Amino acid sequence: MEIRAPENQPATSTRRIPFPSRLNLRRDVPASIVVFLVALPLSLGIAVASGAPVLAGLIAAAVGGIVAGSLGGSPLQVSGPAAGLTVIVAGLIDQFGWQATCAITAAAGLLQILLGIGRVGRAALAISPVVVHAMLAGIGITIVLQQLHVVLGSAPGANAFGNIVSIPASLAALNLQALILGLSVIAVLLVWKKLPQRIQQIPGQLAAVVLATLLSLAFGDSVERIALDGSLLEAVSAPVLPEGGWGAVGIGVVTVALIASVESLLSAVAVDKMQSGPRTNFNRELIGQGTANVASGMLGGLPVTGVIVRSATNVEAGARTRSSTILHGVWILLFSVFLAPVIMMIPQSVLAGLLVIIGVQLVKFAHIKTALRTGDFLIYTVTLTLVVFANLLEGVLVGLGLAMALVLFRVVRSSIHAERSPDRDGRPAWRVGIEGSCSFLTLPRLNRTLYSIPSGAHATINIEADFIDLSVFESIDAWRAQHEATGGTVSVEDHGTIRLGDATDGAPKRGIARSALSSGLAPWRRWQHAAVASEGSTPETLPVLRGVRNYHQRNAALMRHDTNLLAQGQDPTTLFLTCVDSRVVPNVITSSGPGDLLTVRNVGNSVDRSGNDLSFEAALEFAVEKLNVSTITVCGHSNCGAMVELLASDPAAERTDGRPVNQWLDGMRESRLALATDHPVLLDAAAAGYCEVDQLALVNVAVQLEILAGHPRLKQRITDGSLSLVGLFYDLSTANVIRLSAAGIAHLDPVS
Repeated sequence: MEIRAPENQPATSTRRIPFPSRLNLRRDVPASIVVFLVALPLSLGIAVASGAPVLAGLIAAAVGGIVAGSLGGSPLQVSGPAAGLTVIVAGLIDQFGWQATCAITAAAGLLQILLGIGRVGRAALAISPVVVHAMLAGIGITIVLQQLHVVLGSAPGANAFGNIVSIPASLAALNLQALILGLSVIAVLLVWKKLPQRIQQIPGQLAAVVLATLLSLAFGDSVERIALDGSLLEAVSAPVLPEGGWGAVGIGVVTVALIASVESLLSAVAVDKMQSGPRTNFNRELIGQGTANVASGMLGGLPVTGVIVRSATNVEAGARTRSSTILHGVWILLFSVFLAPVIMMIPQSVLAGLLVIIGVQLVKFAHIKTALRTGDFLIYTVTLTLVVFANLLEGVLVGLGLAMALVLFRVVRSSIHAERSPDRDGRPAWRVGIEGSCSFLTLPRLNRTLYSIPSGAHATINIEADFIDLSVFESIDAWRAQHEATGGTVSVEDHGTIRLGDATDGAPKRGIARSALSSGLAPWRRWQHAAVASEGSTPETLPVLRGVRNYHQRNAALMRHDTNLLAQGQDPTTLFLTCVDSRVVPNVITSSGPGDLLTVRNVGNSVDRSGNDLSFEAALEFAVEKLNVSTITVCGHSNCGAMVELLASDPAAERTDGRPVNQWLDGMRESRLALATDHPVLLDAAAAGYCEVDQLALVNVAVQLEILAGHPRLKQRITDGSLSLVGLFYDLSTANVIRLSAAGIAHLDPVS
């Protein structure tokens, strides 16, 4: 969404919202009414569940809409009392009383403002999502256990355990009218989304409360209804400082501030994902939420947070600006002042049924499945259990502690193992693999593994680490000296982003990811030089043999599954013709593996139009008629030696010196002639800034594609669409690959 200034006026920044235009108001006013209708019953229910005065919920809803809506950094987020703080607010009221809880709310708002001014808005999001999900699920379960008794017509217990134990007693004292009303709300909400779309335009929560309230009129005074102590204006009251217990008060302030901040910021992130308008300014959002909590606390309202249910409703209703959020608060204020008697008609069991559904919706089975899949189920279970049976603060703190401990364990945990290798020089050989982050925490396992290798054996230490501290270097160095003193030999091979010797060069640091050394993406000289220097030059240290040994150590096991499937036959999709140049690695630049490419290489990646190149013709016949490939790719490259030689020649003259290279290049004179006659590809090649050698290489690929298109073996399949021809060009200086066609050059990676 783009906010535009009125015509003939300068554009206004998206951070400073101009007066709403008539077009925006046409969307914002209806959306605000929809949000108001959703927020009204929710605010009442949350106040009842918190044990606060009922009108405190409406005060918080009005303040959240007007104050947070005006000052917050998320234009479409709707704020008000939230179910996520129900348990903590109920505990504060029970411990300190209502007016002291209002003071705690105001103090928490001041803390939020300080957090926003300190620009820690994004840092507040650095909380493990699994802890937040478990916290919300725990709150949901607590609400369900509490409100279930109200649905049955009884008073809820003081805690979750008491509510579970007292269920039989509540069933024995069942109030049938209260049960009917509570179940009717639950039933309406369960079936509402299955009704026609036209009916669903009315908020389900509002419809359920209205229908159940109308039904309750038939029961007369036999059901307990909401009681209001005066009007909204009379409910406004100043907070009172608690009498002692300042440590508990401080914990309460921090708890309310953190939970309100995290819930608001997470809701803002979700709102950003739902719409394409301005993104949230998280620090400004904290300041707006904090200001709203100060105002709500000072006026006698519940704590305020951004609420995803109302915010999602706001977006879905078509809101364009923060005017919708502000207006919804105005409607709540007007309703509370002039229509308070209507509120007193609502039975408590009706709001209890609404809260049961809200509590159930806080428990997301998708979050449980995610926790199981990602190995975070222990954190989820412990946090949820403590939130339900201890208190919210303990549950969240223990959950965060477990999450941090698990992260530490995963980050510092390294894989260290030893295995017997084929004997070497007539004596036993062992291989020690060390992978991951290597710190002093790995020393017990590292030393146990190293000292398990028999004396006199040859040991190869294969290190693939991204972090090594001095303690690990000293342990390996000490063991190496001892092992060699007893007749053994040791070689160290570094393949990770940090080398063993780096631990002595300064403070330990995590290695910056380089190309996957020794995995086919980097040349031998990048990773073999240190090992060759330490062992000397012997037949065993020939680069090709060392590369094969590295393959066996690191990659053979990873490839074995695929190669075993391919062992009985191949089924490649592509015949890949490229130059013999050692710098072009087809499998790397195409991200392909065993069985994908049938590769043919020759000088200058050329096709002999006369068909005299029997090697290529045999490969072509095999690929097309036996393997039924669907693509033939010709890949040239920059700085090609064949193109240098070809460019230096006379395009009209044959070479007669008899050299094999010259005889081969004679077959490529067609490309040289195409360059001289301005081939269509030249326009793009010149515009892209390629030198003349590379321009010839590009033209050469296009010419080879033209030759293949006219090949008698390929014509029919190209015509019926079962075979495609693809031209590629590998730019060595940038490591980028571009595509060539008769239309010119197509960049496959325009970002780079």
